[in-house]
Amino acid sequence: MVLTTGGTGPAKRDVTPDATLAVAHREMPGFGEQMRQVSLHFVPTAILSRQVGVIRHDSLILNLPGQPKAIKETLEGVKDEQGKVLVKGIFSAVPYCLQLLSEIYVETHAAICESFRPKSARREN
Repeated sequence: MVLTTGGTGPAKRDVTPDATLAVAHREMPGFGEQMRQVSLHFVPTAILSRQVGVIRHDSLILNLPGQPKAIKETLEGVKDEQGKVLVKGIFSAVPYCLQLLSEIYVETHAAICESFRPKSARREN
């Protein structure tokens, strides 16, 4: 898994998505769509983001925002005052995606960041 930060806007110097797409074997458009959806809850200019998620061989590459606060929001999602997730961030899909790509099984702790897997892909402890 490769994570990049920043350089995803419309400015001439923002070339991260272009470089990422240049090495991609397959695009994963849902990641970019969800990052923008989450970010729009916090800042209206998120619509200008060109973040992408791609696959290269058996690796997932994700373009994250440049600001630490925005990275956290993108990964965790939109939460209410009690911390309940209203809109899932992208991290909830990452462990299962890695499992599909390379048979890596990433366990998460629901109290910190809950991931989603279909029942058929879950391992019982």
